[in-house]
Amino acid sequence: MKVENIKAQMRKGILEYCILSIIKNDGDSYVSDLIKKLKEAQLIVVEGTLYPMLTRLKNEDILMYRWEESTSGPPRKYYSLTEKGDLFLSELEQSWKELQTSIKKITTQS
Repeated sequence: MKVENIKAQMRKGILEYCILSIIKNDGDSYVSDLIKKLKEAQLIVVEGTLYPMLTRLKNEDILMYRWEESTSGPPRKYYSLTEKGDLFLSELEQSWKELQTSIKKITTQS
C-alpha cells in the first residue's frame, strides 16, 4: 500500500470539516477562496472535488448560498453556514478533538 493513497484518504476524510471551518472563520466564501485556503494548507483540492460536496452540504441544509454580481465576470455564489451547519460544525470540532486525543494516546505510548 502506498503512503500517498493513505494521505489522500486522510485529507478527504477531513475536507468537509476544513471547508466548514473556513466558511465559519472567514464568513461568506467564494469557491476559489476556499480552494486557495485549502491549497495553502496543503489540502490540495480541485473544483471538481469541491462542488459536489458543497451541493450536498447545501441540500442537507448545512450551507446556504447567495449570488453576488461581479465586476469581472458572471455573478458569484458565496457560501455561508446555516444554523444547522453551525451546530454540525460544533459536533465535528468535538469529534476532531476526541480523535486527536485518542491518536495521541496511541502514538505516544512507550
